[in-house]
Amino acid sequence: MRAEATAFAPASSANLGPGFDLLGHSLEGWHDLASVRRIAAPEVRIEGIEGIPDALPGRPEDNTAGAALLSMRAALDLPFGFALRLRKGIPLGSGLGGSAASAVAAVVAANALLDVPLPAEALYPFALDGEAVASGSRHGDNIAPALLGGLVAAFHEDGSAPVRLKAPDWLFTAVVHPAVVLETRVARAALAEPYPIGALVRQTHHLAALLLGLERGDEGLLRRGLHDVLVEPRRAALVPGFAAVKQAALDTGALGASLSGAGPSVFAWFRGRATAEAGGAAMQQAFAEAGLAASLLVSPVAGPAAGLLTARD
Repeated sequence: MRAEATAFAPASSANLGPGFDLLGHSLEGWHDLASVRRIAAPEVRIEGIEGIPDALPGRPEDNTAGAALLSMRAALDLPFGFALRLRKGIPLGSGLGGSAASAVAAVVAANALLDVPLPAEALYPFALDGEAVASGSRHGDNIAPALLGGLVAAFHEDGSAPVRLKAPDWLFTAVVHPAVVLETRVARAALAEPYPIGALVRQTHHLAALLLGLERGDEGLLRRGLHDVLVEPRRAALVPGFAAVKQAALDTGALGASLSGAGPSVFAWFRGRATAEAGGAAMQQAFAEAGLAASLLVSPVAGPAAGLLTARD
């Protein structure tokens, strides 16, 4: 029986243009770490948070990782508990799935401490319960790619398991994160008003083109599909310099660009790593001209899955 385990979960980019609350993919590079100990007391404790400790709640019920472990304990009726330490490597309020990564890393580490560990897919509902603490709803477009890796369609309303999608090996993303915090709840509030049917139809067409382009590895279909006529127009004003950053991506050959998750990060898809690096640098410069320093992450769209780093008896 293992007594302690440490796991990582990667950052992720969600929505991906027309795939609001549905599509997401993991990112190579930034990640969160969770170390979990098995304890005799039937409870969840948070023993420490590193990286950005002052900004995160220490009560398990209010913390995405703690809530995910509470969900896991309750669902499996475990007679023991967990003590958790978190190390944050993903900026808060960045649109890069930081709250999801903490929840996923925690359940992956805790899973290694079970008498009979579960398959990764079985951890999905526990991590969803954790994510709901931060976002106010159980949506898995960051949880699923962080847990399973790659590009994922995250079905959650009917309890269905997420589905992995194809991503061409030549497809890379440049994600630029400005030094601004945009809380998910604030960004979701911008979407409260109803949408006209015409916009819904256009968004459906874009989503179909994007999914077909991924399945076929068709660059033209991907260019047609990477458009968001519903969410992006209402959130763009929340991100200073967004229009110029998006245009910089398109001017350097991006297949398309939009907000990563709720923002303020902006993603763009490119053919090849070198093109993504050049496009990302142009996006950084556009943010700089808007008065914002920004970090750049370049990753394959088929990014890594969460995984166990260490485990000991």
